[in-house]
Formats: sequence, structure tokens, C-alpha cells
Amino acid sequence: MLHFKLSLLREDIPSLLKLAGPLLIGQLAVITFGVLDTAMTARYSADDLAALAMASAIFISIYVGLTGVISALAPIAGQLFGAKRYQAIGEEVRQAAWLALGLTVLGCLILLNADYLLQISQVSAEIEDKAHLYLSILAIGLPASMAMRVLMALHNAVSRPTVITVVQLIGLGLKLPLNFLFIYGGLGIESMGGPGCAVATVIINWLWLMMTLGFVLFDRFYHPFQIFVHFSWPNWHRIWTLLKLGTPIGFSYLIEVTSFTFMSLFIARLGTTALAGHQIVANMGTVIYMVPLSLSIATMTLVSQSIGANRQERAEEIGWSSVFFTTILCIVIGIAVWIFRMQLLDFYDPPQEVKTFAIPLFLFIAFYQVFDALQVTAAFILRAYRIAFWPMVIYAGSLWGVGLGGGYLMGFNVLGNTPEFLQGANGFWAGNSLSLGLAACLLLYLFRRTAERYEKTHPRVKV
Repeated sequence: MLHFKLSLLREDIPSLLKLAGPLLIGQLAVITFGVLDTAMTARYSADDLAALAMASAIFISIYVGLTGVISALAPIAGQLFGAKRYQAIGEEVRQAAWLALGLTVLGCLILLNADYLLQISQVSAEIEDKAHLYLSILAIGLPASMAMRVLMALHNAVSRPTVITVVQLIGLGLKLPLNFLFIYGGLGIESMGGPGCAVATVIINWLWLMMTLGFVLFDRFYHPFQIFVHFSWPNWHRIWTLLKLGTPIGFSYLIEVTSFTFMSLFIARLGTTALAGHQIVANMGTVIYMVPLSLSIATMTLVSQSIGANRQERAEEIGWSSVFFTTILCIVIGIAVWIFRMQLLDFYDPPQEVKTFAIPLFLFIAFYQVFDALQVTAAFILRAYRIAFWPMVIYAGSLWGVGLGGGYLMGFNVLGNTPEFLQGANGFWAGNSLSLGLAACLLLYLFRRTAERYEKTHPRVKV
């Protein structure tokens, strides 16, 4: 096994931060979209907010699964970029576009026929109609969203995330006025309530796509890739390669999303106060998660480029540097969250009973950050090696089995021997933390074994 060298951090951390900084800003911009939608719809009506919550949960579950498949382009193109096979990148982008088209058709069919999903909630017909309209509108923007994910994967692969971040920030600047216009009405447009959020999002999605295509068409940096030089019919071998890597990634994203969704549904049984306290901490955790996620995407880019350049030892060095740095950073974040828990709660300004309920959960979110950093970093490193199936299996067993299953046993004291501190919402958060710790250990072991095997089976060039 490669012995980790602290001296490497001086070389690797600046490279990671250079890529992760723009990624983090872009991720936070996208999260702000959801915050604006929720806050502005809540001011319109409770029914519209309920419809938004239902429809967005369905859309996100579908969207992350589909876009996870497309994200397979990033490590594949990253390896080609490291190998300086630039024209091959263009062909991979064209084949990913065909795959995105097929997935778009599938996604639109689900969004336009989501009645059976909406009926599960057994809400009023008015709320269900609003949710259905919301999903139908988003279906119009799905082609742009999927095409944009192809371009985002390309930019991550070739170390140009800043382009995407600039485009996302422009979209964020337009989101507020467009939301006002379509939610509340104006300039001759009638108010639409919650579905107005979807109209604003669709407009921005198409704008994002046109702007990013403009960069790719006219910036000389992209000319060696020859993306638009000629037309390519679907190459089923290349598409199958994308699917073979991307499908497990998509399922992994779906497992992560559904584990938190079901966790919230179970905690909802404990009452409104418990659900509100959980939601505050979960929202905070989502924002913090963007830090290790951004660093992990940057790590995948650098590792895949090193693999493509036949620098196997360097790829492993970058991976362990990222594991070390990201973990230390998230330990510091976790400690800060615990120290400033009262100030953070005051920012949300919840009722006193919700605040009292949420305070113990901060202990879990402090520890949770460390395990989350380890597992997400290891998972993205493995994707750089084009390993995704076994991480998916690990996620299913840990997040669904240990996290949800263990959380259910502890939270509802099913076996009758759960300590009082681990009952209720605490039990679910403890189960989730344990599941991430287990996933982190297994994924890091898989990374070590993969790197060792890769060095033995691939020619190595030391630089």
C-alpha cells in the first residue's frame, strides 16, 4: 500500500481548492434556488407550499437518478483528457448527448404521468392538481437540464468548473425576479402560485444551456475536442460503457436521497415538533455537505486525469491527500457547528419547543460530517477508477440497512432495550451516522485494493 506523505499536501491541496472553490459556489447557488422557491411559495399559500413539497420530492428523486447516469461522462472524459486524446472526448460527449436524450424521454414520461405517485399522499384534489401542474412544467425544462448535465460533466472533466459556476450565478440572479413575476403575477401575467417556481426554473434551465453552449462553440479552448465538427449516430458500445458506469452512480444517488426521504417520513410520526427540528438540522447538513462534495468532485477530476496519463501512483497520492484534507476540514466544521449551535438555530428562528428538540441533534451532525466526508471522497475516487457497482451495493446495505433499519429499531425502540437518548429522532440520526461510518470504512478499503490492483495491471509512468 502507498504510504501517505504529508509533504504531498502542499502540492495537492491548492489544486483541489482551485477546482473545488467554483464547484462549491455553484452548488450553493443551486441550493439557493430551493430556498427561494420554498420561502416565496410559503408567502403565497399553505396549499401551494404543500404542492411544492410533494412535487419537488418526486422531481428530485427522478432527477438525481437520471443525472447520476450522465455523470459517468466526467471520469471517462477526465481519463481521456489526461491521456491527451482530445477528439475522443468530443465523441464521448456526443454519445452522452444521445444517452441524455433517451433518459429525457423516460423522465418526461414519468413526470407527465405522476398521478399514481401523487395519489399516495392522499391530499386534496386542489393540491394534487397544483403538484401535477408543477411536474408538467418541469418536464418542459428536462431536456435542457439533461443536456446541461452533459456539459457540466465535460467541464468538470477538463478542469473548467468556473464556466459552469458563472452561468449558475447568472441564473441565481434571475431566479428572484422571475419567481416574483410568475408566483405573484405582474406585467400582464396572472399569478400562478407554486407552479410559477417551475416556470422560472424552466426559463433559467434553457438559458443556462444556451449560455454554456455559447462557451463551447466559440471559446478556442474547446476546439481540440471537435464536439460539433461532425454528426455521430448512437454508438451502442460507448453508450453501454456510459450506462455500465452511470447506472450504479444514479442508483447510488437515489439511495442517498431516499434514505433521507424515508428518514423524514418516519420522524414525521413523532409529531410536528420532531419533524421541524429534524428539518432544520437536515437543511444545515445539506449546506455543509456541499464542502466535501465539491472537494470530492475536484478529486475525481484530478485522479481520473492522472489515471489517463498513466500516472497510477500519482492518482493514488491525490486520492489519499484529498481523504486526509477533506476529513480534517470537516472535523473543524463539525466542531464549529457544535460550538455555534445556538447561533445557528437562532438564524432559523424556530419556536422554542422546536429549538429545544433540535439541540441534541447537533451532536450527531458534528460527528456525521467526518463520516460523510470520508465516504463521499472515497466514492468519487472510485468513480475516477470507473468503479461504481460495489459502492452502490455498499450504499444500499449501509444507508438502507444500517441507517434506516437501525434507525427505525432505535427510534421507535422496537426491541425494547434502546437507551432513552437514542430513542425518537436521535435514533434515526445515530443510525444514519453509523451507516455513513460503515460505508466510509468499506469504500476506503475498496479504494486501497483498487489502487493496488490498478498499479499491478496498468503500465506506470512516474513524473
